Amino acid sequence: MFRQLLPGPGELPDAAAVVEDLTLGDLAREDRPYLVLNMVTTADGRATIRGRSGPIGNAADQDLFHALRTRVDAVMVGAGTLRAERYGRLVRKPERRAARLHAGLAPDPLAVIVSGRLDLPEDLPLLHEPEQEVLVATFSDGELEGAASIEYLRADEGPVDVSRLLAELRARGIRSVLCEGGPTLNAELLRVGGVDEIFLCLAPKLAGEPDAPTMVSGVLLETTELELVWLLENESHLFARYRLRR
Repeated sequence: MFRQLLPGPGELPDAAAVVEDLTLGDLAREDRPYLVLNMVTTADGRATIRGRSGPIGNAADQDLFHALRTRVDAVMVGAGTLRAERYGRLVRKPERRAARLHAGLAPDPLAVIVSGRLDLPEDLPLLHEPEQEVLVATFSDGELEGAASIEYLRADEGPVDVSRLLAELRARGIRSVLCEGGPTLNAELLRVGGVDEIFLCLAPKLAGEPDAPTMVSGVLLETTELELVWLLENESHLFARYRLRR
């Protein structure tokens, strides 16, 4: 159960109800998809605990994490997050694939991997899912092995040009993208003006890890102002939806 605090009081039974009215693809621009970030941080701003984001949130955070995947054409993730979280098939439950079909989307979102050097483990579960389509943005000449359908968008040299990646996705008919990090990829997308919204779970925990990353790192950004769209609560976890001010 999510308790809605803003814009008005209310209750939502689960994450499916939270995302029910999201039609992000309708907001796509001609030159790039509509892109939202989804992140979880501790109260002291850390995006990982002992190298992983999983221990930060609660069950409601995981529910919303997977529900957001039912509302977009593609899910983007960086190599570090892939390695740490051991990604598998993006939409595993049949009822969530049915929800995607009901929303007019393909049963499975396109997995977009951003990995400059292509330094991914051979046994990464995502690469061995026959139903999963994968697009890899990289400047490596290497190849990934697996049962998934894998395509490449190669650059001549690093780093990966995320503006070109977004334009290529839009040219392929991708209208909406959910980016799940990590912090370096988030920062690069923000730097080029490629982010439209941020879904942020603020967990009631203190990490106390001075070297743990925040939700954006690695790129010097100009101050970015956010507008709060709504705010939910579950077990003292706060779930905020922000729209970037242009």
